[in-house]
Amino acid sequence: MTLPPSLPAHPDPQLDAILAGDLPHELAYAFGGPFHLLLPERFDANVAAFRAALEETGVDGRVYYAKKANKAAAWIERCAVNGTGVDVASLGELREALGHGVRGENIVVTGPAKADDLLRVAVLQGCLIAVDALDELERVIAPAASTRPARLLLRRLPPAQPHSRFGLDDAELATALQRCADAADSVRMEGFSFHLSGYAVQPRADLAGELVELCLKARVMGLQADRISIGGGFAVDYAAAEDWERFLAEQGPADYHAGKSFTQADFYPYHSPVAGADALRAILAARPSGDGAPLADRLREAGVMLLMEPGRALLDRAGCTVFRVRGFKECDGYGILTVDGTSLSLSEQWFDSEYLPDPVLLGAASPRTREPAGGPVRACVGGATCLESDMLTWRKVAFPARPRTGDLLVYPNTAGYQMDSNESPFHDLPLPPKVVVDEADGRIRWRLDRRQPS
Repeated sequence: MTLPPSLPAHPDPQLDAILAGDLPHELAYAFGGPFHLLLPERFDANVAAFRAALEETGVDGRVYYAKKANKAAAWIERCAVNGTGVDVASLGELREALGHGVRGENIVVTGPAKADDLLRVAVLQGCLIAVDALDELERVIAPAASTRPARLLLRRLPPAQPHSRFGLDDAELATALQRCADAADSVRMEGFSFHLSGYAVQPRADLAGELVELCLKARVMGLQADRISIGGGFAVDYAAAEDWERFLAEQGPADYHAGKSFTQADFYPYHSPVAGADALRAILAARPSGDGAPLADRLREAGVMLLMEPGRALLDRAGCTVFRVRGFKECDGYGILTVDGTSLSLSEQWFDSEYLPDPVLLGAASPRTREPAGGPVRACVGGATCLESDMLTWRKVAFPARPRTGDLLVYPNTAGYQMDSNESPFHDLPLPPKVVVDEADGRIRWRLDRRQPS
């Protein structure tokens, strides 16, 4: 039998140690269904890596965790403890951040066409607000006029994305700057931001360089303008370069269930040569517009603080998702493995794509040690609903043994966007609980996350 191309995730000894013990099976028995494991120490380490990149270049900066990447309270609790900011886009997210101890001054409010109640609370709590439109600016000024000055950034429409909902064009920006100058008692215009798609370094550095120049011009008008936000767009490196290149070269239509097929353009770049905090280093080292001083030098010379809003990058290797095997069915030379959850807990399906890092099979009787029965098998992975499209993995994955009812299937590194972006209690199936895991006195311990799905 020819095995399909594989894409193993980067080795993770800490997670392997957890999975090799009894804990995953005990939790599967206790919950009677799928669950997510969270590793908050990894979150802290990722935040520290971004801060180190700023310190290395002497750039004054601030990291905001993009809360949309994962709903768990554990990350917000860590932000409150270590002073990391939080990026929110709804009143619910703002309340969650405030309720778990994050101060309003450490919150940035983004998202398009913000609701009035969100703006009111944001102004009252002293949050920083990214403004996308002239009417939104007026709605920010209105509550600020009777309470406290509103802190805001004017979001610049990227020239490369003229149809984006996020940002002001040149004419709107000029009008907004004058309005901020005229409403100085109600507004603290602290700088500029942008929302840029993709992970390329140079376009982000180029636009950041433009924002630095805008800050200098805005100061002539008497505005504060001492910070810029470059948003998110920091890739995560899930797999080794050689594994990713081999997978792309070898995968084809025959490797997927039911005639499904994908091209490279359909996939997230699961290997990125410049990822996480290293991507920030590359942006700071890049020369805006390809010449002149590096961005880091320009920021220091202009006295401009650099803000960023990573989500997925702060959750790299900070969690995994565990399903129980319900059944295994033969299908035209390969198998269909059905688990006790749904594809809504692997949200890459939302984008008509695949979450590609290989899932790991844990035998029910003896984790990771069961002797292969009959050799390796190929199988796709379906969910527990009655929809043909409910496939966690369309790809025919190579498993070392035929999966059996009660085995566990672990998808690695799912904390960033996969766990809950698209979750739904379809069929009245319970949403997977989140379990926070850490180590104390040499022992692995766990607790339920303080914000459980409802």
